[in-house]
Amino acid sequence: MEFGFHTTAEEAATALSSHIRGRTVLVTGPSLGGIGFETARSIALQNPKVVILAGRSISKLEDAEREIKKSAPNTPTRLLELDLSSLSKVRQAAEEFNNCTDIPKLDVLIANAAVMACPFKMTEDGELQFATNHLGHFLFTQLVMHKIIAAGPGSRIVNVSSTGHRFSDIRWDDINFENGKAYDPWMAYGQSKTANMLYAISLAEKLKPKGIQAFSVHPGGINTNLGRHIPRDTMIEMGYYDKDGNPVNSAAITWKSIGEGASTTIVAAFDPRIADRSGAYLADCKIAEPLNPYAKDPVGAERLWKLSEKLVGQEFDV
Repeated sequence: MEFGFHTTAEEAATALSSHIRGRTVLVTGPSLGGIGFETARSIALQNPKVVILAGRSISKLEDAEREIKKSAPNTPTRLLELDLSSLSKVRQAAEEFNNCTDIPKLDVLIANAAVMACPFKMTEDGELQFATNHLGHFLFTQLVMHKIIAAGPGSRIVNVSSTGHRFSDIRWDDINFENGKAYDPWMAYGQSKTANMLYAISLAEKLKPKGIQAFSVHPGGINTNLGRHIPRDTMIEMGYYDKDGNPVNSAAITWKSIGEGASTTIVAAFDPRIADRSGAYLADCKIAEPLNPYAKDPVGAERLWKLSEKLVGQEFDV
């Protein structure tokens, strides 16, 4: 099957069913109404060994699990409380997952959770968007890496990025926007999405000897709760909404359904045809070119790895 703009996650997962069956998959940010949920639900339909739903709110995870069970009642699921905005809580979640002796390996980790263009907030570990979208995922991934390695060649890590990477490179000397004085919500989002892409490049390089792949993806423009912090007037001004506040296709954007938005993640996680393109960025279910060259710079990728180690206070061999 050829995949493209209008392919849904369920269609992609059905086509890739033999590559999903029997595998252990973890998805961050799987709340109802978002692409993380649709990613997890579509995977659950194809008889994986277990789907781990990881997110900040246990009650929201329970809601997602309940809905998934309606479609895939026989697929085992597990819930993992994971607050990506706090490194100490990330460590707790990783320890809990690592102590799950009945889940000795992790075939696919999908780093989907994100915040977007929110008001400035400093967490205990830095600016909220960078902390949540990149740093928390970096630390969690590294702390559970031995389970990914245990899954052997062909296991994958998928970072959900965005064309929003075009808004900013990494602000190497000022990640936190002068503690908010120079804060721009879109630049902060762009910085975090560039980080998602560079991290995938580093992972691909470091895991190549083990046959493990990493990818970043742009899901497309989807009208979900992710955009809750963006004023309606701003969306109208950007050409995303009409004057009544309804999503509208324009020169600025062609909207996707949630199913269409989750499909590129499925392809990145399971399609064997891209196995030799580890480190690549995907959009519309295909290998794509980043909008800015800094988002594919291997030197920048290594620099981000070192910076991330410094910020989490721990070094990693892989």
